[in-house]
Amino acid sequence: MLLTSDEIDSFAAEGAVVVRGAFTAAQVAQVAAGIEANLQDPGPLRLVASRPEDPGYFVEDFCNWQRISQYEDFIRTSPAAAIAQQLMRSQQVRLHHDHMLVKEAGTRQRTPWHQDQPYYNIDGSQNVSMWMPVDSVPRESSLEFLAGSHLGPWLMPRTFQDNQAKWFPEGSLADLPAIEEDRDAYRILGWALEPGDAVFFHMLTLHGAAGSSTRRRAFSVRFIGDDARHAARPWRTSPEFIGLTAELPDGAPFAHPLFPVLIG
Repeated sequence: MLLTSDEIDSFAAEGAVVVRGAFTAAQVAQVAAGIEANLQDPGPLRLVASRPEDPGYFVEDFCNWQRISQYEDFIRTSPAAAIAQQLMRSQQVRLHHDHMLVKEAGTRQRTPWHQDQPYYNIDGSQNVSMWMPVDSVPRESSLEFLAGSHLGPWLMPRTFQDNQAKWFPEGSLADLPAIEEDRDAYRILGWALEPGDAVFFHMLTLHGAAGSSTRRRAFSVRFIGDDARHAARPWRTSPEFIGLTAELPDGAPFAHPLFPVLIG
């Protein structure tokens, strides 16, 4: 799938772009089947992200491509990696990890505004995340992005429910702006999405989402490019790759079976 120059330029300038009709109905059905298999058989990194009193339910899971065949086949055969290659302007594309996110109908828990890269073990600027729903997503329940925020700076990552700094030391990075207190002061991007559509965004782009009145199943794939290097953090990254620092030195390219080359 070839992107237009406008789509590539929008990603470079804004840090996020919507790609309509990126995937076929068969590819969407494949991912939906993978999500249902994942829900029935969660992995060790499964996380419930909603509070017990929430009338809905928000569950996430990470790094399941090696055990859920539908995920692996989609990652290797769909146009997702080729789209990522064009957006990153990279010769090589590696998989970093997959991420399943399901908000059941009536979920009130929002996904707070945050950048992804500070949670990860990644240095470098050539990266992109794909987020695709397998259900129709109205604008009010879709991911939102702060335009241009991928240009920096890095902002303090915090736990979503109790706002704790468990990654970088408190005070070492600036805190996020209070976007929800004055939304009109910011240029916020977001799109209603149908199955087959996807958004692609830089790992430093500030993003978040409201709760969902309808069931919202989504699958995300994180891709890395030529300049990506392993950042061996002295704390637990999210997702965590146990034992990786003993096998992959700090500053090394991601030449490891956990991060297969998809293109290049």
